[in-house]
Amino acid sequence: MHGHGARVAEELTRAVEAGELDLPLPGAGNTRERWRCFRDLAERDLSLARLAEGHTDAAAILAELDAPPPEPGQVWGVWAAHPPGPVLRAVPSNGRWILHGTKPFCSGAHTCTHALVGAETEAGQRRLFAVDTGRTAPVPDTWASAGMADSDTLTVTFDDVPADPLGAPGAYTERPGFHHGGAGVAACWFGGALALTAPLAARAASDSADAHTRTAFGRADRDLHAAGAVLELAAEEIDADPLDGKGQAALRARRVRAVVARACGDVLRGTGEALGAGPLAADARYARTAADLAVYLRQHHADRDLAALGGEAAGEEGNTYGLRR
Repeated sequence: MHGHGARVAEELTRAVEAGELDLPLPGAGNTRERWRCFRDLAERDLSLARLAEGHTDAAAILAELDAPPPEPGQVWGVWAAHPPGPVLRAVPSNGRWILHGTKPFCSGAHTCTHALVGAETEAGQRRLFAVDTGRTAPVPDTWASAGMADSDTLTVTFDDVPADPLGAPGAYTERPGFHHGGAGVAACWFGGALALTAPLAARAASDSADAHTRTAFGRADRDLHAAGAVLELAAEEIDADPLDGKGQAALRARRVRAVVARACGDVLRGTGEALGAGPLAADARYARTAADLAVYLRQHHADRDLAALGGEAAGEEGNTYGLRR
C-alpha cells in the first residue's frame, strides 16, 4: 500500500493500539455511542471507518460467541461475505480445521493481523473461523474501483491455513448481534453523507446563495435528519432488547439500512448536482468521499433487500411506524 491507503492503515493501527476502538458492545447499554464513533470516523474517512467497523464488529462477534477478545496490538477483520463464485472450503485435518481456496471482499487484506472468516464445510454448512492472517496471501489488482480503494479490500488466497471454529454451523448469522451489526454499518454511510454536505452547507449559508442552492441543502438536511432519527431509535431499541426477545432485530436492521441507504444515496446525488464538477475536480477529500460512498452503499442490495423487508414487514401486526403507545 502507498499514499492515502497507507495513511489509513497507519491510523487504524494507531487507533487500535491506543484503545480508541474499544467501543461499547451492541446492546450493552450504549449502542448510540458505538454508532456515534462510526459516524465520526466516516465523516473523516470512509475507508478508515470501514476498517474500524470491521475490527469492532470482530470484537463483538468474539464476545457473543464466547471467544477470547482481541489481544493488544491485534487488528481484526470480518471476512464473511459469500458472493457467487469460488467457495472457500473448511476441511478437518488432524484434529483441527484448515481453510483452502479464495475469499473476495476482504477489507484490510494487508493490515489485519487476524480475521473472522466465513467458509463452507464439505457437508455444505457455513461456519465462522478465526485465523491468523500471516499465512494468507492478498491477490493484487482484485479491486478495480477507485471508491473504497483505501480500505485495502482484496481477494485473499488461503492455502491450508489453520483455523479455529467459532460456534456451531450457522451461529454467525443466527445470533442477534448479526442484525445489530448490520444496522451499525448504516452509521458509517450516514457519516459519509454528512461529510458530503459540508461544502453545500457552506455555500447555502452565504449571502449570495440562490434559492436552488438552499433548496438543495434543504433536501439534504431533511434526509439526514430522518436518517439520524432512525439510527437514534434503533440504538435505543437494541439496548432495550439486546437478545432480541421480541424477535425484531432482523426487521429493524432491514428498515434502518433501507432508510439510511436511501437518504445517503439521495444526498450523494443531490450534492453532486448542486455543487457541480468543481469539488470533484479540486477537492480531493470531497471527491474521495463521493467515490467511497457510492461503493459503500452497495452493501445495501437495493430492491433485493427491499423485497426481503416487504415480505417480513407485511407479516407484522400493529405497525405504528413510530407513534407508539
